[in-house]
Amino acid sequence: MKKIFLYILAGSLCFSACKKDDTTEPYVEPEDVATQNTYDDQAIKKFMDENYLDAQGNIKTFSSTDTADDNEKKLSELSPITLPSGTIYIMRSGAQPSPADGKTIESTDIIKIMGRVYSYLAVNSDGNTSFQAKAAFLNTIDGTGIPVIDPMFYYTKKSILDPVTTPDAAKKASYYQIPGFREALQKFKAFNNPSSEAPYNLQGVIIVPSRAAFARNPHYPYLNTSYRNKSFVFNFQIYGREDRPSGEKQTSEQQQ
Repeated sequence: MKKIFLYILAGSLCFSACKKDDTTEPYVEPEDVATQNTYDDQAIKKFMDENYLDAQGNIKTFSSTDTADDNEKKLSELSPITLPSGTIYIMRSGAQPSPADGKTIESTDIIKIMGRVYSYLAVNSDGNTSFQAKAAFLNTIDGTGIPVIDPMFYYTKKSILDPVTTPDAAKKASYYQIPGFREALQKFKAFNNPSSEAPYNLQGVIIVPSRAAFARNPHYPYLNTSYRNKSFVFNFQIYGREDRPSGEKQTSEQQQ
């Protein structure tokens, strides 16, 4: 009986020690924003080396036990392009609209987007930097299966901005929009409203570091969440675009 008790005690101590080792340390915001920017870039590089695109363009993480994905190319091997803001985009080969059907995406357009979007926090722990705190920002694939039309994070229309009185930051489009996403999306072409019966075929990936998202600025609390220091990964298809009516375009003051 004594031996059994000792075995149980030893097992409990081992389990407690393992739990302690697995505990993630709380995130501490770097005082210098340049340090956070460096963490973002390091975490993005790691993310692109650890993930690939499946047959429908979904981002998948390489398995450490299943050999089925051994021949897949890393995101970092799919000709990623880095823009001046630090935003990275990847156009998936064979998944773009034909030249005859592709529509140019303008900065003021009403877009129709299908896909998944997640926010991440780049954290450095013991010299290793990676994305943590993954949180859904948009998911039409596992949700309704219906594209979202005219999201505020791409363009915030005038009728939303006009009634705002406080805070002052909320009177500006930058309070709502993700500039790195806007910058990169305009490198893609929109489809011409494919049939609702056609399966989705994601066009690619846009990875926005925090400095090209909301950084440490006041912003709209989408999903009642703070996106301070958060990076975003967009995995998407643009089903269509439309010209925005002139009465819904932002004033020059709202764009500042």
